[in-house]
Amino acid sequence: MRKSVRYSTLAAAGLLAVSSLTACANDAASTASTGSGKGTKVKIMVGGLDKVIYLPAMLTQRLGYFDAEGLNVELLTEPAGVQAETALVAGQVQGTVGFYDHTLDLQTKGKAVESVVQFSRAPGEVEIVSTKAAGDITSPKDFKGKKLGITSLGSSTDFLTKYLAVKNGVKVSDFSPVAVGAGATFISALQQGSIDGGMTTDPTVATILDKKAGKVLVDMRTPEGSQKALGGPYPSSSLYMQTDWVNGHKDTVQKLVNAFVKTLKWMSTHSAAEIAAKMPADYSQGDKALYTQSIKSTLPMFTDDGVMPENGPETVEKVLKAFNPNIQNADVDLSKTYTTEFVEAAK
Repeated sequence: MRKSVRYSTLAAAGLLAVSSLTACANDAASTASTGSGKGTKVKIMVGGLDKVIYLPAMLTQRLGYFDAEGLNVELLTEPAGVQAETALVAGQVQGTVGFYDHTLDLQTKGKAVESVVQFSRAPGEVEIVSTKAAGDITSPKDFKGKKLGITSLGSSTDFLTKYLAVKNGVKVSDFSPVAVGAGATFISALQQGSIDGGMTTDPTVATILDKKAGKVLVDMRTPEGSQKALGGPYPSSSLYMQTDWVNGHKDTVQKLVNAFVKTLKWMSTHSAAEIAAKMPADYSQGDKALYTQSIKSTLPMFTDDGVMPENGPETVEKVLKAFNPNIQNADVDLSKTYTTEFVEAAK
């Protein structure tokens, strides 16, 4: 059932202008994973296939749930959620696995996009500070004058970093966001001093801690961490699609949601080690124990049914509203940024 209450809000700042989306979509995804080759073909762009926050995408394929639904799903990857969003709006793919907050931002740009299944109830993000800077940065109040790593400008890590700053009395103009991606590029920037800290996810977090290259400043991998940092549940990882495409392909969307809900349920009844064992071998980067630990640390963020968390959209709206004065008077209809129609049917 689609929710129908209208809210007035604003959405986030800093995303690429819609006019640039088609051009950016020409940056091809770096890797792809294809299904059995049988069934209805669907392309899904993921904002980092090897990130634990987006783990349900690859896991669903590995468990064979796409095939069981008669789908031939091709999973593509981009290093940041904003680039994955770009591919969707440009028509390069039918769906994006990325942060729900992009649906609000796109609505203010005249793009109707909605989450059809919600993977998470917390961001799964961690604000890390380098070991060298740890004495100078003991809370977001110390962000002033610092260089802070994000995946890319306009990404959800950019949004959340700005919110943490503003919430703690630091203007967005008082610190420098630096686009450093995730994984090896983030770690290198932290070690070399190109950034004083930054926001990233597992398995990057686990690797940094293992190398003793940084320390956790803000942990949003659990609902409790999200509540403390953001004031409520923060639905992040999701499958979102263009509303027109959803309305014209409801049978295919239902099959996709069925597969993802099965995966979320499977994850809720299996250990981190069992989940890690199902993933591609190269995801562990030669350290299976560390990869398993990164999954264990992030598991609390996931839903077990794909349903949008109660009050989640309102929390996202509040976060995005806090740091972008240019669109504070924009009207966002939250009921059009997600639907529970398909997850209700999947039950």
